Amino acid sequence: MTEKKTPISCDWKAGQVLKGIKTHSKNKSRLYKHKNFTWQGIKIEKYKRSGGDWADIARHTLIGNQGETSKFHVRYFEIAPKGYSSFETHRHEHVVICIRGKGKVMAGKKLYEMNFMDTLYISPNTPHQLRNPFKSPFGFLCIVNAKRDKPRIIA
Repeated sequence: MTEKKTPISCDWKAGQVLKGIKTHSKNKSRLYKHKNFTWQGIKIEKYKRSGGDWADIARHTLIGNQGETSKFHVRYFEIAPKGYSSFETHRHEHVVICIRGKGKVMAGKKLYEMNFMDTLYISPNTPHQLRNPFKSPFGFLCIVNAKRDKPRIIA
């Protein structure tokens, strides 16, 4: 009789042990208190170090810069009115979840308007850009792989 293999699942089962998972000594459970789209202990960063292909956008890396060993990063971006991200492509995928205001996203040849809690999956190698043509800030969570390639800017 052949033994059935258990499919990979997010469900915890008694007795399961994660083997081969290395943790970093800084890897501790933490709560980052939220107030007015800032998080206690999380620095506001520049969207990118340099380049003129974007305007009026800030980044907060919620998960990924504090010693976590997760295979994903969670960032909050906020685009001011009339601001926009780079028009770029790369091999990694994104999940974008609108949590403040609204914005527009060009992904491939489609233009999407995102509103509160709308969620957009951007597949690998899809050219994309996020814009805020509206009068209020457009804020969104962006979830990406921890290990990812560098974006290629599209002219």
